Amino acid sequence: MNITVKTAGTGGYACRPDTTWERENKDFYCPDHAGDIWFSPVVFARISKAGKFIGRKFAGRYWDMAGFGLLLYPGDLLGKSLAFASLLDHTSYLPFPPFPKDVLGTDGGVLTVEKDGTELFSAETGQDGLTADALEDAIAEASMYVSQRIGDIVAVELAPASVLSGRNEKRTGAAIRFKDRELLRFCIVR
Repeated sequence: MNITVKTAGTGGYACRPDTTWERENKDFYCPDHAGDIWFSPVVFARISKAGKFIGRKFAGRYWDMAGFGLLLYPGDLLGKSLAFASLLDHTSYLPFPPFPKDVLGTDGGVLTVEKDGTELFSAETGQDGLTADALEDAIAEASMYVSQRIGDIVAVELAPASVLSGRNEKRTGAAIRFKDRELLRFCIVR
């Protein structure tokens, strides 16, 4: 199972191995070498039909569920190589089970990311990149390079990575909420 990520800013793609996937409220024990921990909020789709070179107008047939999550990056490595920074185990916080795909409608559902109770990021469905179109564009583009298999995940970063936990912070709490429902809560522990 692959996690293909469309990065914010560059519009490029990176693949994360399944060892990075964390779907529960488990704390992240930061390795000593990681330095600052950066985050990027994502919207993701679960692939339900295998495909390669998926045409944009057919991309909607290849996914069945959508979700919201957080990707963590060790800041020291992020400046050197996105691919290398994407390999650290347990850094793809993508809660399961996700929502039906119609969750990305225009009803104004709000996604928020919090650090120790302070909001760091907020976006609304139907805008700010939280749309089915954004996911389907990413699925079609990514399938030009990587075969999509049933169970794979395609994620779209909603904002460029920024610092979530400094190297001197011993314990940092993080939470992801959608429509006032807590999807994940975990701590970064050093």
